[in-house]
Amino acid sequence: MHATVDSALDPRTDALAGEWLSLRETAERLGIKPNRIKQLISEHRLLAVRREGEPMVPAAFIKDGQVIKGLPGTLTLLSDAGFDDVETVRWLFTADDTLPGTPVDALTENRGTEVRRRAQALAF
Repeated sequence: MHATVDSALDPRTDALAGEWLSLRETAERLGIKPNRIKQLISEHRLLAVRREGEPMVPAAFIKDGQVIKGLPGTLTLLSDAGFDDVETVRWLFTADDTLPGTPVDALTENRGTEVRRRAQALAF
């Protein structure tokens, strides 16, 4: 469940996402209060996982002061498909030759429809 941020990252998944932000840093990049970040996480609009005991958000989820378009819907689809938070991070940051690139790259490039189609297929 996305609201808990209790999942611990394995080194490989940690490295896939690259740069990580604390909840405070995420709030600063979005121009909102830190308490609102926790609300966004509980609403499946943003995802955080524990790194070294602290909930952290992949920096790639934030672009131009906003959560990347299509991320909330994709997080919901992956959750519905049974993915935990770590599996979700791994899926979003693993290259997919059919996209091409990673799903998070495609979301950043406003190709969310393709990403959501793949995420929906995982549920079957």
